[in-house]
Amino acid sequence: MAVYGMLAKFRTEKHGRGQAVSDPIRIEADYLIETTFDPRAAAEAMAGEQSSGTFVPVPGETPELKARSAARIEALDIQDNEIPQPSLPGSANPKGLAEPIRRQARVTLSWPLENIGPSLPNLVATVAGNLFELRQFSGLRLLDMRLPTAFAQAYPGPKFGIAGTRRLAGVADLPLIGTIIKPSVGFGPEETAALTKTLCEAGIDFIKDDELQSDGPHCPFDERARAVMRVINDHADRTGKKVMYAFNLTGELDQMRHRHDLVVELGGTCIMASLNSVGIVGMVELGRFSQLPIHAHRNGWGYLSRSPVLGWSYVAWQKIWRLAGADHMHVNGLQSKFSEPDESVITSARACLTPMFADKPCITMPVFSSGQSAKQAPGTYAGLESADLIVTAGGGIMAHPDGPAAGVSGLREAWEATLAGIPLGDYAREHPALAKALEAHAA
Repeated sequence: MAVYGMLAKFRTEKHGRGQAVSDPIRIEADYLIETTFDPRAAAEAMAGEQSSGTFVPVPGETPELKARSAARIEALDIQDNEIPQPSLPGSANPKGLAEPIRRQARVTLSWPLENIGPSLPNLVATVAGNLFELRQFSGLRLLDMRLPTAFAQAYPGPKFGIAGTRRLAGVADLPLIGTIIKPSVGFGPEETAALTKTLCEAGIDFIKDDELQSDGPHCPFDERARAVMRVINDHADRTGKKVMYAFNLTGELDQMRHRHDLVVELGGTCIMASLNSVGIVGMVELGRFSQLPIHAHRNGWGYLSRSPVLGWSYVAWQKIWRLAGADHMHVNGLQSKFSEPDESVITSARACLTPMFADKPCITMPVFSSGQSAKQAPGTYAGLESADLIVTAGGGIMAHPDGPAAGVSGLREAWEATLAGIPLGDYAREHPALAKALEAHAA
């Protein structure tokens, strides 16, 4: 069973689908492990390494201290499969075993909240610290985690989320139809503004900077923001529709604050940050001072996730950023140019819409991107069972045979048909923009 399928099954067995389950005083994390050691002994090594223990007994580790501070094994589900070769290098085998058996297991560990308090940086050190380096394991992946409500009280979570984003973008029911400024880099401020004007006139809901476009000397942030917002504000004055533009303000803390304040001053309605670049502390601070929705980009995600037996599941990873304040989070897209299977994409998107706490859901709007076009609408909706999403199509809009306006119309018509339960081919008979979009992306 693929890791994302295994994860969904494990979550359903333990907690019930879609429920916000948390212990008020303990942190829980689920893992997939691969080992030739006895799985329980390996899990005990994990628990010791990430709490009060170390590789040899130390005098201060008394029974009383262990009872207060040690991690616990809450669940252990050993798989039937035997793994012929180690999935990752550098693992060890138990001494004295001529032919060790390598197995996988799912493990749940828990820690007392008192060990670290409600701190996201220290949470990551606890649930994803030295574990990945332990020689007992030829595979270890963090699948999910559940946090005490103290985390909800300590962190802002999304300030705008779905409702605030829809209000600012003026889109009530359909997904937000969006795109990315392309080419990714190379345009100056005025060229960026000119393309923005074309897209606004095409009827777009949402535009974002590419994550590679920041504050270079050829396209300084301040000049780009002023040029783009002149176009957006003029369009809003004429039509009443203010296009949401996510300006990439990724940088150091003082730079991000300056760029945020400028976008607010200019009347902008969205900012963007690259999560792996600004880090947890940067995102937490941005979430605390931001007066606009935060469009969170996950570039770099592959190095955390591409191995099925190493790193993070998106289900666990996205919870950190939702608490920190992300209003939108990228989840890849169906049939995309990247390596991620469609089932994993849908699992990730559904996780963004799953409440984290009963009293503070921290719902974040999933963003589908990478090779998206009209043809993915039915599959996306069937998997997500919601229209609360942003779809960003580059070629799916800009490369439409009849131009960007028809590209926007075709993508919007695909979603109109999908939500009405009408096959795209049937709807396309009376909607030429959709018909040509489907033809252009038939391969």
